[in-house]
Amino acid sequence: MKVEFKRFGLEKFGCLTGCLEIGGGIGLIFGLWVPTLLILSSLGLFLLMVLGFGVRLKMRDGLALTFPSFFYMLLNLYIFYFTGLSDF
Repeated sequence: MKVEFKRFGLEKFGCLTGCLEIGGGIGLIFGLWVPTLLILSSLGLFLLMVLGFGVRLKMRDGLALTFPSFFYMLLNLYIFYFTGLSDF
């Protein structure tokens, strides 16, 4: 991952990105019991994956490298919109 962030020119954001991903994942787990946490975590991870997808597009990476961020972006959008918001 350090090599990838260096290639993107974003090496100073590597630790922050990792912490946000871990925090979002933990938030999704605890969000099963606390709906507000599920909404916030899935929205945060969605935004993080939008940025990741955008960086991959900007770097002109192939489909194999771009698809995971696109998939997780859509998955978190689904969790946010259909699962999280339906609880309210």
